[in-house]
Amino acid sequence: MATMKAIQVREAGADFKLVEKEIPEPQAGEVLIKVEACGICHGDVLAKEGGGHFEVKYPITPGHEVVGKVAKAGPGEKTWKPGQRVGVGWHGGHCMQCQACRSGDIASCPNSLITGLSTNGGYAEYMLARAEAMVLIPDEFTAAEAAPLLCAGVTTFGALQKSGAKCGETVAVQGIGGLGHLAIQFAKKLGFRVVALSRGHDKEALCYQLGAHAYIDTSDGKAAAELQKMGGAKAIICTAPQGGSIAGLVAGLDRNGQLVMVSAPQEPLVIPPFLLLGGSRSISGWVGGNQSDTLRFSLLTGVKPMIEEFPLEQAAEAYGKMMSSEVRFRSVLKMREGRT
Repeated sequence: MATMKAIQVREAGADFKLVEKEIPEPQAGEVLIKVEACGICHGDVLAKEGGGHFEVKYPITPGHEVVGKVAKAGPGEKTWKPGQRVGVGWHGGHCMQCQACRSGDIASCPNSLITGLSTNGGYAEYMLARAEAMVLIPDEFTAAEAAPLLCAGVTTFGALQKSGAKCGETVAVQGIGGLGHLAIQFAKKLGFRVVALSRGHDKEALCYQLGAHAYIDTSDGKAAAELQKMGGAKAIICTAPQGGSIAGLVAGLDRNGQLVMVSAPQEPLVIPPFLLLGGSRSISGWVGGNQSDTLRFSLLTGVKPMIEEFPLEQAAEAYGKMMSSEVRFRSVLKMREGRT
C-alpha cells in the first residue's frame, strides 16, 4: 500500500508525532485530497489538549485550513474530479436530514463533523474530506495564501456581515493576530470606519497599513471610553480570547451596537446588565460562514493573510509560534512536492 506522512496526536495532551501511514481510500460521499498547505489555527488546541465539549476521536491528525487537489473521488461521487483545486475548513460535513440542514443552517447541524477533531485533518500529505464540505479554490491564490481564509477569513468575514453594522459606521477589531489582521482588511473593504484595538503600540503602524482608520492602545483599560469619544462602535469584533478585555469593551458600543466574539475565552464574562439594557446593546458569538463568498470577496478586493510557511516536519514549531503569538500572523504547513 502507498503511504504518506502525517502528524498525529495519540491522546489529549500528547506531543505531535510524525508518522508514516497508509493513504486512506475514499468511501461513498468522500474525496481524497492531496494536501498542498494547511493553516495552523488556535482551534487546533482542541485536538492537541482535548476538545472540551467537542468529541475528539484519538489518535487524530489536526488541521482545518486545508488546500490541495482532488486525488481520488469515492464511489458514485460526481461533483468533484481528480486535479481540481479544493479546500476544506472547520466545517467537515453535515447530514442534510435534520431541521437545521433543511432550513439551510448547516453550521448548526447536530450531526456535523469538524475537520481535525471528528475526522483527520490537514497536517498530512493526504486527507479524506466529505464532498459536501469542500469548496473550489481560485487559481489566483497560492495554496498557502488560501488556507487561512478557510477558517480565519471565513469567520471574520462572516462576523462582520452579521454584525448589523452598515457602511460608514464604526467597527472596532479587538486583537491583531491571525484573525484580527484579516478582520481589519475585510472591514476596510466593506466600507466601515475601522478602529484597531491592541495592547501597546507594537502593531500600530501595521494596523494602519492594513486599513485601520484609528488605533487604540488597550493597555490602560480605557478603550471603551476612547470608542465613545468617537461616537461608539456599531460593532466590535473580538478575536483575542481574553475574557476581561472583551467584557470591558461592551461600554464602548453605540446604541444598538453588537459585540461579536469569534474566539472563546476560558473564563466567564462579567458584564453589568445595565450596559446591555441601557443602549439595547447585545453580545453574540460567531463561528463559520460561507467559504465561497469569502474567497470571492478576498480575490476581488485583494485581501490576503500574512503567513509564515513551515514544512510538515516542523508542525510542532509552527504550532508553538502560533500559541505564543510569535508568528505574524498565520503559521501555514507547506507539503513537500514530489512525495507519493
